[in-house]
Amino acid sequence: MTNPLLAPSQLPYDLPDFAVIKDEHYLPAFEAAMAQHREEVEEILGNEAQPTIDNTLIALERAGRTLERVAAAFFNQASSHATEAIKAVEEEIVPKLTAHQDAINLDPRLWQRIDALYQQRAQLGLDAETNHLLEETWRDLKRDGAALDDAARTQLAQYNSKLARLTTAFGQRLLDDTNATPVIVDDVADLAGIDAGTIAGYAQAAQRRDLPEGTYAIELGLPTIQPVLVSAQNRELRARIYEASITRGAHGGKNDTREIVAQIALLRAQRAELLGHPNHASLVADEGTAKTTTAISELLDALAPVAVQNVKKEAAELQAALEEDHPGEKLQPWDWSYYEEKVRAQRYAVDDATTKPYFELGATLHDGVFFAATHLYGITFQARPELVGYHEDVQIFEVFEEDGTELGLFLFDPYTRETKYGGAWMNDLVGQNRLLGEKAVIVNNLNIAKPAAGEPTLLTIDEVTTLFHEFGHALHGLLSNVEYPSFTGTSVPRDVVEFPSQVNEMWILHPEVLPNYARHVETGEPLPEEIANKLREAQIYGQGFATTEYLAAALLDQAWHRISAAEAAEIKTPEQVAEFETRALEAAGVALNELQPRYRTSYFAHTFSGGYDAGYYSYIWAEVLDADAVEWFTENGGFTRANGQRFRDALLGRGGSADMMDFYRDLRGRDPQLQPLLTRRGLNG
Repeated sequence: MTNPLLAPSQLPYDLPDFAVIKDEHYLPAFEAAMAQHREEVEEILGNEAQPTIDNTLIALERAGRTLERVAAAFFNQASSHATEAIKAVEEEIVPKLTAHQDAINLDPRLWQRIDALYQQRAQLGLDAETNHLLEETWRDLKRDGAALDDAARTQLAQYNSKLARLTTAFGQRLLDDTNATPVIVDDVADLAGIDAGTIAGYAQAAQRRDLPEGTYAIELGLPTIQPVLVSAQNRELRARIYEASITRGAHGGKNDTREIVAQIALLRAQRAELLGHPNHASLVADEGTAKTTTAISELLDALAPVAVQNVKKEAAELQAALEEDHPGEKLQPWDWSYYEEKVRAQRYAVDDATTKPYFELGATLHDGVFFAATHLYGITFQARPELVGYHEDVQIFEVFEEDGTELGLFLFDPYTRETKYGGAWMNDLVGQNRLLGEKAVIVNNLNIAKPAAGEPTLLTIDEVTTLFHEFGHALHGLLSNVEYPSFTGTSVPRDVVEFPSQVNEMWILHPEVLPNYARHVETGEPLPEEIANKLREAQIYGQGFATTEYLAAALLDQAWHRISAAEAAEIKTPEQVAEFETRALEAAGVALNELQPRYRTSYFAHTFSGGYDAGYYSYIWAEVLDADAVEWFTENGGFTRANGQRFRDALLGRGGSADMMDFYRDLRGRDPQLQPLLTRRGLNG
């Protein structure tokens, strides 16, 4: 059998040929690609000549490209369209890949060659990007344990292998449990307040599950707060949805994730101590721009008390609104979104029911997201319907520079499905780099409920925000202009990777962008200016809740990863995991009756399977830069082609090719300041 993954694609930009790639191709492709990579690395390490930049550092950048191609295609599908066959491959291959990479990174010959180059780097006459590659390769190998003795390296590899299995198992159990626990409604009257298109989507979801006619299936997204809680008038239904959301992964039985969490926490703590850190959070902070857990605490601890104070003010207002409908009842977490939206509608004369008809998905993408990118960065988009994605929902666009030069491909996968993980994210199938002459192939995944056939996809303002946010990540990948594959696009410290995506949110309600895409799906009339102004005014409303539910999750993530190995060893059972969560939230001052963290432990995919372990703080860390950069745009004339080019040249195009904070200082002329974030979130007191 000819395996289409083992040769470069013949499609534009090396797009994987999904029309011919089958699930059964992946495992043998991985095995062959790992063998090839081992041979390539052995040629480097077995070279008897003295190490040079070309025969060692650059040779490493060139090695493993087949494996990179296979892994990029596979892991994109494993998160976006995880069939049972794909999940089986993932379960088998992740530990093998971990062992494969450990065998390379922990080979003492590699450390000797890189360390020799590192020690003489000042005499090598390197350009800035190559020097940064050498320094980062040396640091990464040291953090990965390359300088440990033989016994410690063996122990580290064992930890890594176990963690690879456990984090994969967490993600798969969570996906299975989420798919197994939709909220089923058998009376359409119970769906009062929910728009017709969404209800039709629930009916379609029920049909996919072979449920009886007249049944509706409300499938859950990843965060605690589900979008439907904003509009569902039936309080009992809201309670059912909320309960289903917060108990995912915590039912007991085969899909319970909590014992896995305990094992992950212990192994991460043991691994950190082996690498010379007191805990896993310290190790992760050192890899980012934060550098220390103290710096992270200073930010989170400064924000949490003010956010909680705002939550209590908001709760009193929502309690009064609840009592108008349910005299004598107490505000519950499942009431929050509904009454927040109700109060917002009363105060600002705007709600999702009013705005959704103006936010149709296609128009928002083409006339909002793409329009802003063209205006700022000069890039244009052309649909390529003849190219095939990994699922029928995927749309593919070719991207061009202002002068018509080919830039890359953008794949857009908007809809939720049973085989897709919750949340929203960006992947790269091919990362731009000049060394190998590769241009970017970028994927954006969302989880919007798919409407019935023939019905338009109408977005809430939160979904519009997610669309602009994820496209900010896509821009970081598409506009990358670096020499080396290691520095492509979003290959930056994790605690600043969210910065460009958050900046892109500033254009959602911008007066030069909003009128271009916010048009009524039936009449074509633009969103009335008074509603647009109300949306802008309403941005600060509810920030107490939004900030606190986020901070609660970030603080919970830190708590799990600041414990020592000895402390982690005492947490073994699901009950002990739940008790730890309760104590952590209480200690952080964010244990509130009115809300739960954005993600509770049992479904906190970001931290236990998604690569944000001890790094969920990075969203707010990056937002400090974002809010300050938004002020830079405003001070310099706002939505202009010149500003876009400056931002592209200073930040978006440079990937990880130097220190990200140096890039920021190049743009701003100084370090970022906290005040713009406090003002944005209404946390000035």
